[in-house]
Amino acid sequence: MSVETFVPDSAVITVTPEAVRHFESKLAKAGIEQIIRFSTKPSGCTGFAYVVDYAEHAEEDDIVLEVSDKVTVAVAQDAIPMLKNTEIDYVFEGVNGVLKFNNPNVIDECGCGESFSVN
Repeated sequence: MSVETFVPDSAVITVTPEAVRHFESKLAKAGIEQIIRFSTKPSGCTGFAYVVDYAEHAEEDDIVLEVSDKVTVAVAQDAIPMLKNTEIDYVFEGVNGVLKFNNPNVIDECGCGESFSVN
């Protein structure tokens, strides 16, 4: 199966330089050549949760983006309506580094931050 890199007219997602460095570091430490795959799943009291996986290859209908010469990301086709124009960032909260999804589509989030809903 061959997956072509697709560059959409408008951003499906963007990945900040901090998040790119985070993913590059994780991949280098693991010594693997994989892609980062973003999707969503039904979860929690509000509706959906973000899913970040390492994968050997993209699924056939994923949107694939090269975010650096070392990091390729794939976005699940069924997650695009929920993730469109989302910025993925890596920030420190206290001493912990966390991925942040700055998603303009979110209309509600649960109190614990585990799930979200969109229009």
